This record gives sequence, structure tokens and C-alpha cells, in this order.
Amino acid sequence: AELSKQIINGNALIDDINEDIIEGSKELKGLVAMADGLQSTGDTMSVARHYSNVLFNIMRGGIFDDQYLVFKDDLLDYFRTSHKDILHSDPSFFNDLPQTFLYSELVEKARSAGSKDILRLTFEYLPLSFSRRHGDPSRPWNQFSIEGKNEQGKRNKNYEGNWRDIFQNWEALGLAFPEFIPSMITKFVNASTIDGYNPYRITRDGIDWEVIEPDDPWSYIGYWGDHQIIYLLKLLEICQDHDPKVLSGFLEQNNFVFANVPYRIRSYEMILKDPQDTIDFDDDLENTIHGRVEKMGSDGKLLMVESDTLYVNLLEKLLLTYLTKLSNFIPDGGIWLNTQRPEWNDANNALVGNGLSVVTLAYMYRFGKFFRELIVEGRVEISKSLAQLLNSSLAILDKYQGHLSGAFPANARREFIDEMGKAGEMYRNKVYKLDELHKTEVDKSRILDLIDRSLKYFEISLRNNKRDDGLFHAYNLLKTKEGAAEIGYLYEMLEGQVAILSAGLLDGNEVIELLDSLKASKIYREDQYSYMLYPNRELPGFLQKNLIPESFVVDSALARQMLESGDTRIIDKDIQGNIHFNGNYHNDEDLKEGLEQIKDDYPGLVEEEYELYLDVFEEVFNHSAFTGRSGTFYGYEGLGSIYWHMVSKLLLAVQENLRWIGNEDPAFPKIVDHYYEIRAGIGINKSPELYGAFPLDPYSHTPWGKGAQQPGMTGQVKEDIISRWAELGILVSEGKINFNPNFLNPKEFLDSERKFEYLDQKGNWKTLDLLEGQLAFTYCQVPVIFERNESRGVHVEISTGQVLENTESTIPEEITAKILQRTGEVELIRVYI
Repeated sequence: AELSKQIINGNALIDDINEDIIEGSKELKGLVAMADGLQSTGDTMSVARHYSNVLFNIMRGGIFDDQYLVFKDDLLDYFRTSHKDILHSDPSFFNDLPQTFLYSELVEKARSAGSKDILRLTFEYLPLSFSRRHGDPSRPWNQFSIEGKNEQGKRNKNYEGNWRDIFQNWEALGLAFPEFIPSMITKFVNASTIDGYNPYRITRDGIDWEVIEPDDPWSYIGYWGDHQIIYLLKLLEICQDHDPKVLSGFLEQNNFVFANVPYRIRSYEMILKDPQDTIDFDDDLENTIHGRVEKMGSDGKLLMVESDTLYVNLLEKLLLTYLTKLSNFIPDGGIWLNTQRPEWNDANNALVGNGLSVVTLAYMYRFGKFFRELIVEGRVEISKSLAQLLNSSLAILDKYQGHLSGAFPANARREFIDEMGKAGEMYRNKVYKLDELHKTEVDKSRILDLIDRSLKYFEISLRNNKRDDGLFHAYNLLKTKEGAAEIGYLYEMLEGQVAILSAGLLDGNEVIELLDSLKASKIYREDQYSYMLYPNRELPGFLQKNLIPESFVVDSALARQMLESGDTRIIDKDIQGNIHFNGNYHNDEDLKEGLEQIKDDYPGLVEEEYELYLDVFEEVFNHSAFTGRSGTFYGYEGLGSIYWHMVSKLLLAVQENLRWIGNEDPAFPKIVDHYYEIRAGIGINKSPELYGAFPLDPYSHTPWGKGAQQPGMTGQVKEDIISRWAELGILVSEGKINFNPNFLNPKEFLDSERKFEYLDQKGNWKTLDLLEGQLAFTYCQVPVIFERNESRGVHVEISTGQVLENTESTIPEEITAKILQRTGEVELIRVYI
């Protein structure tokens, strides 16, 4: 009888759990539906993978689960946390707000309020929920949580993530909620610093930076670099396509601010001396900032001049970002990684200091082209210190343009980087002291000249990084010596090919050549029909390491004397006669210290052979070419590893080139073939046995000899979502939606009748009956039906019963605005193909 009671109670508990699961899955499905994760096509695997991608993108970056609706209580809480006294600065503004209202209404009200702080915080406000706290749950060093509800049981409006992760996922989210793109851009640029970089973590309440923790050996400080360029650019491009008026309005309005991170980049001379140790932490400034935060809220982390927040326009923010990277540009080499942190692929973290990024240079090329098109002639006010950096940078570009006919000579390269580096230092010295931050007027033709000249440098440097095998370098090495700066090269990397494709530099035939070369390269893994980050290779065993060439010992009088006297402080001979450096040396600093200690014992010899010992030490260990875990691990983006995020970046880059060249280009069909080959390798077309996991879910990486590892929370989902929209032919340009599915797989069309369930813009679940030869999906929660037809066109069904027809498959700007704003007026779109 007792056992029966337990069984009955257990069954009741299971029923309760099942109900919770069902309700939870309904809620999740609703969130996915709001971000346009629901589709119905003949390719059910692609449909399921898209659903999964959208779900995981939400879990990384959050979701606007009330669409564009704003709740007064949450808004006031955000303003109060950001700036404690702001609610008292304009009581009528806040008191007159209704309990719920549209975000667009808030923006219009804030524009008329006359307060820069109110307008800025309005644009920074993003009512996101369901976002992760931080990290990927399957990585053992990360902490992870999604706080769905607050203490009052209400939906928790919050987000937190490191810079690169959260903004990349907002890119895909922004396609479903484009009205929030200007706010994403505002949040991005307002978190960047006056020395041109970005902090580590973004939260609803502001920013965080890394600090040195004495008890944590892994704690470190520094600025991450490349995602500052490409992630901002992607948001800017989306904004410009959806509403060209937004950025033109932002460019000259002083509505933007700087984060006040307590890092101080050292002088150029100090950077040159030790490029791996280039930033000082300003403890006094951090204490001052924390005092301001306690007094005024998270706005205390903003840069202030005489207790007033410093405001600038968007053009200044973009120009500063561009000039900062330009000051670290090494002709023919890339962008110098000298801010103590790696780039997007932190598996290459040991390249910090010695490394040069061709990847970021490629993104700078694309950034410069976009920036140039954004600027119209006239005059603009920017800070005097930045105007001086603009003028000095332009003068340097003019001075050395005679070397653009071929490879830069090593001596001219050294002079160039010395002058650029000192120009950047001069700017930093001024702004760190808050000097010359007052506005001065410059002619925008100066900015256009700078961009035009720098683009020539960038293009030639990128083309000079083409390898003999048809691929492009991704990262290079900088070696400076008296009067010269030389470039060293690393092995091929997938990341470099993605970047050069993303740059928009190559024509159709060049794209095919690169993709053919990539397929034939050592990066290709035939067993997975996909691409590794780098070629797999055998690492030398212990006994093959630390072997000094016998010829060096023969030529070194110092070595012969040390061996004859049995002095093992620098080198030693083993029982087989091999010569090794002291096994306690970790790097050349240890060797330098050892040579200093034996100076007096070998008068004159140490001084005479000092540089020779440093050179052979580098020859033996090749420390400058050490990349980090990518060259030593077999997991976490290591040797032989496919990193699926990078493969999806490749897919997206190929798709972008299809859009740029158009289907009239003879290269188009061949590039389409490459696109679908890359797509086939990603997972959904594989068996679980081959993939090593459920093929419908995204995974982080596939190491050599294993199946896919680390499910779900990978940045890959963003690229796959955007590529999916491209397959369906959706393009927004000049504020108008265009449908041109010119490389959609024919198997996407249904071969039988089917029902499509979707959530409309008013929050109602509805069902469409689909016919053979159709497919359906939602865009900004408006259902779209594709149908094969003898002629192309689009029919837009309005809630009033009106049907608007267009034979060009383009939706007019005013109707597009209603769709993007989710007004509920557009009920259905039929596209005839």
C-alpha cells in the first residue's frame, strides 16, 4: 500500500513536470517565433536548424519579448540605476509617461526634452530579456545563467556579456527588430574609450573592465581589438540599409560619450621596447570612478571634464576608431596587436605583441569604404586633439605614398610606423590629461582624403599578403631592429580567407580562385567535408626540442669556453653530445639575465656575442611564432580542429560576395556551388555518426579524432541566421524590402500540402494552409509565402482588406516601415517567383 502511494504521488509529480515542460516549450517557441525562427519548407532539416540557431542566438544576446513595447516601471528603474538624479532633472518628462508605450514614442519625446542625458539614455535603453549572464555552459572555466524572472516573478529585463559575444548576436537579432539597431549602435560607441578602444564586458547598467587580481594568476588587463571594427560596421550597414536617415542624423549631433576605462597605454617607445607589456592600470582613476558611481550611478564610468560628461558626435567616434587602428598599421604586415589582448580568435593569444593582423586590416578596408560613403561634403566640429591626429596621420600617408608601387622597404616601413606610433602617442598624452578636448571645425574633405589615401595603403598591403598557394595570410610577425621593420609569416589560417572575402576586395573570378585554393589546401578536412582553422601537424617530441645547432657552438668562442670549463649556467651538453640551453629558461628575458650574470667571468665575449645568443635562442624555440593553444592543444580550437563558428563565417562571407557581384556575373554559379558545399559540411546534412552529435544543433568545434564538442552556445548561430535570410533572398536596401532568392535551393519548395503555424505581430497564434510548390516563413513576424509562378511579383495584404501589388518584388518604403515597426497593419506577403 505504501509503495502504491509513492507510485501514485510520483506519477502526479511527473504529470506536473510534463505540464511545466509543455508550458515552457510553448514560451520558448513564442520567443523563437518573435525572432522569426519559424519556417516551413521542403528542407525540414534546414528549418529545424534555423529554429535551433534562433533559440541559441536569443540565449546569448537576449530577446525583445514585448516587441517595441516599453514599460514605464522598467524604464524608470534603468534611468535611476544609470543616473540617480536624472528623474528629478525633468519631472514632467517622466511623470507624463503612460504605463506602457512604444519605443518610437519614447525616442520622439526624448528628442523634444532638450536634455542630452535623457536622449542618450533613451537610445542606450534596450529592454532585453532571456539573455545569458556570461560564457558558454560547456566550457569549464565559464560561469553561466539565464535569469528569466526577477524577485517579483516578473520577466527580468537584463543582459550581460563580453563585448564580442553580445554584439555579434545582436546583429542577427537586429534583423528581426531593426528599430532597435540605432540603440545597439549607441550602446556600442558609448562604451568605447577616448583612446579608441572598448572595454571587456557590456551590461544593461553600463560597462566593466578587467582588473589584476593578486589571488588569480589568470587575471589580466588589456583591450580586445578586431571585433570593434567589424561588429560595429555590420550594425552600421544594417542601420543604413533599413533607414538611411538615422546615421546622417547621428553624424553631427553631439549625443555620444566615452567610457572612462582606467587603462593608460604607454608611450610608443615603451611599446616598441616591450610590445607585450603596454598598458598601465590607473588605480587612482579607478578609485575616482567608483566614487562617482556610488554618487551618481553607472554614468560615473563615463569620461567627464570638470564634472560634466564629455559629448561628441558619431563622426568623431567613427573617425577615432579608424585613426586608432591606423596608428598601429604596419604596411604589408597588418594591424599591430599591441594592447595586451588577442583578437576574435583568442586561441592565437600568444601573438599579442609580436603579431600583426591581416584580418583586422581586411575589415578596416571594408570599414573605410563604408565610412567614406557616409560622409557628405561640408564642415564638422570635432575635438581639437583628434583634428591634430587627423592632420598628422594624413601628412604621414602623403609622405610615404611613393612606396606603394610594390612591397614597402624595411627602412621606410620603420620610419612610417615610428611616425604613426608617435602621432598616436601625442594624441593619447593630450586626452589622458583632458587637454584640447574643445571643439574645432574641420573640413570633411580632410577626412575623405585620409580615407582615400589609407584605402590605397590597405588594398596594396592586402594584395601583398597573397600567398603562392592562392590563399592569404591571416596573421604576420613584426620584427624591429635599428632602422628597419621586417615582416615574418605564419602558416595558413582559415580566418585570413574569411577576412579577405569579407573585405569586398575581390572580384568574382578572384573569389573562385580563393575558394578553389582553399578546397585544395591543407586546411580542408576531407573526413568532415569542411575546414580546419589551421593545417594539422605533428609537434616535435621532447627530445627534438632545445637543440642548439652544432655549427653555432663551433663558431662561438663563448660556448667553447663554457663547455671546456663545465659552466652550465647558459648551455649544457647531454650524454649524447647534444648542446642545450639552460632548461630553466622560459624566454629570452631569462637568457638576457643569465648573460648579464656571466659577463665578468668572460670579459668581452658576452658583449661581443650577446645578439648572436639571442638570435640562436629564437631560432631554436621560435617563440615569436608561438600562437598559443591553437598550436599546442588538440581541443578548444586547437590542432586539427574544425571551429564551426569560423566555417559559418566563411559561409556568410561567400554569401556576401554573391550579393555584391550579382547573378549576372559569370562567376555567380560557381560561387553558388562553393556556398552549398561549405553549407553541406557544417552539419545538417550529416549523419549523427559522422557529425558526432545531433546534426540539428550548432556545436563549437570538432577536434581531430572526435565528434562535435560543446553544444549550443556558439557564435556560429548568428552567421547561420543571416545566411539563411540570404538564401531566402531577403534584402533590405534604402529602406525597402526586396525579395530576390537567386540561389535558393529548389528542394525548399514543398512537394505536398502542409500547415504553417506562426505568431503574428499582435501576439496571436495562427495557421496557414500551404500548397505544393510553396514555402513559408515570417519576417518581423509577418508571414511570407513564396510560390513558383510564370511571372515574378509581390502581393501585400493589409489588415483593411487592401492588396498592394508590385511586379518588381520590392515593397515600397512606407509599407516596409510598417512591417519593420511591427504595427500589425501588414497581415501577409505573397512573393511570386
